[in-house]
Amino acid sequence: MAGTIFVINPNSTEAVTAGIDKAVEPLRSVDGPKIACLTLTEGPAGIQSQRDADGVVGPLLKRAAGLENEAAAFVVACFSDPGMHALREQSRRPVLGIAESGVFQALTLGQRFGVIAILPSSIQRHLRYFGAMGVMGRFAGDLSIGMGVTELSNAEKTLERMTATGRTLRDTHHADVIVMGCAGMARFRRPLEEALGVPVVEPTQAATAMAVGRVRLAAA
Repeated sequence: MAGTIFVINPNSTEAVTAGIDKAVEPLRSVDGPKIACLTLTEGPAGIQSQRDADGVVGPLLKRAAGLENEAAAFVVACFSDPGMHALREQSRRPVLGIAESGVFQALTLGQRFGVIAILPSSIQRHLRYFGAMGVMGRFAGDLSIGMGVTELSNAEKTLERMTATGRTLRDTHHADVIVMGCAGMARFRRPLEEALGVPVVEPTQAATAMAVGRVRLAAA
């Protein structure tokens, strides 16, 4: 199948891209489409504020423009979906954002979704987005683990905090599905789901799976 789905990590942390690449591995198949995970080297180490999210839009659009002829689809692999709408204007290819796709998948798995954010400062940004999406009627809560993107490399500490936060969302906020609110959390989906006993959405997987479906159906 011609063309590549480019999953672009808008931050410059290669470890995050490596985790994303591993997370989407089950979606790769011998008959395509190919899936390539890329790092936006011009981005900050982590997108942790609205300023960070706004600042990567220009470099992201430039990088995607250079890939347009090879692309079957694009996935913006940051939970702020920076530049997603602008890239949809620019590109002739399908463009998926991981926050939008992750929330939509969550709505198929439960009645009320909760989100695990990295930092408290992320939450207001998420709430603005969920309000614009019109999904607040099925929103249970958004709680942070108090760790920046680069700190997520400490796997034991990260999973411990994510599990505690997920339990609060489940037991206190009555979330029956959890969305991981950062692409850097990708490797923790399975252990977190096992610990919580409710569905857990890894949003890059959700967006990439949707992109694969779009590309394959377009070629059918």
